[in-house]
Amino acid sequence: MQLPPPEDTLAVEHVTAVAPGDRRIILQDVNFTIKAGDALGVIGSSAAGKSSLARLLGGVWQPARGKVCVDGASLDQWSPEQLGRHIGYLPQNVELFDGTVAENISRFEVDPNPETVLAAAKAAGVHDLILSLPEGYETQLGDTGEALSAGQRQRVALARALYGDPFLVVLDEPNSNLDEAGDGALTKAIQSVRDRNGVVVVIAHRPSALSATNLVLVLMQGNQQRFGPKEEALVGLVRPTAAE
Repeated sequence: MQLPPPEDTLAVEHVTAVAPGDRRIILQDVNFTIKAGDALGVIGSSAAGKSSLARLLGGVWQPARGKVCVDGASLDQWSPEQLGRHIGYLPQNVELFDGTVAENISRFEVDPNPETVLAAAKAAGVHDLILSLPEGYETQLGDTGEALSAGQRQRVALARALYGDPFLVVLDEPNSNLDEAGDGALTKAIQSVRDRNGVVVVIAHRPSALSATNLVLVLMQGNQQRFGPKEEALVGLVRPTAAE
């Protein structure tokens, strides 16, 4: 049965994670709930489990124990097609595909609405950059998006994550290749999701990624150390970003 579009809550319920094909625990007993309009920054040292959490939230991995739920329904209760409309995911290692810029933003959807493509690009602050390409939105990217720089690929991939206004947007180190202008566009994009009552989870690589967040989760060696309002969660941390 098709579930109604989520509009209220993301809940991670005592989740433990292992990598596919491996038995080593990467995350253990992570537990938090965020509501519509929230943006959560996830910080921690290398190998803390940040990207693993992003993969769980994006539906790429399944929890070994516990559940990831949106509006009370665990992700495995949604069909992949339906879930894909409600989650926007920007992985740490950006992959674009052989096709046009517009096709990549629309996730190669059959007959996409041009206005929806434009809205996603503008939300990601990449519209003007796309217009400067040789053929604008019809520019062919080639395999792996080789026609663009690393920063440009990251911004187009951000537009793809925002395409169709998904309820949950998961961004894994989304500013690792961005300049100052790109950082500003990212902050506006996160705020725009909050303003439309979506939910954002951003794995923080640099301090600027936390600018538009109101909550922070601190991970350490796969364990949840802190969760709460940003100002409280960062108190006493020597390096609030602790993401490199």
